[in-house]
Amino acid sequence: MTEPSLRERALRHLARRDYSRAELVKKLAPYGTTEEIDAVLERMSELSLQSDTRFAAAWVRSHAARFGRRRLQNELARRGVDHDLIEETLADDALDDERGRARALWQAKFGLPPADAREWARQARFLQARGFAMDIIHRLLKEAPGESA
Repeated sequence: MTEPSLRERALRHLARRDYSRAELVKKLAPYGTTEEIDAVLERMSELSLQSDTRFAAAWVRSHAARFGRRRLQNELARRGVDHDLIEETLADDALDDERGRARALWQAKFGLPPADAREWARQARFLQARGFAMDIIHRLLKEAPGESA
């Protein structure tokens, strides 16, 4: 049985899910030279089989309910997406209600307002680790449980 070509390897990866160009470069690196990989990925882009724009939009759609803007930015940057493309993707209307997303996540995890400073800090750390800004966290943890924005 023959070894699959770079093109076949790239297609197999892309058949499972979208990948950023940088992720595919890492996956294909052991099997070819930089020039060969760039040529294959350039052809994949020409055929619209690989698109960082599509990857970023899909990734944000699938993770926006669980993460804040900062975490989404960091994760996309870690996956090799260009900074300008990240900003363009995150400017989408779906992310407008970050406070609402933080509230929904907080409600699912805790449901009750913090009883003391230690519990407040625990809930704040949870939301901060999910990438929500501190001003949103402060407002959320200070408001009454049934109160909405």
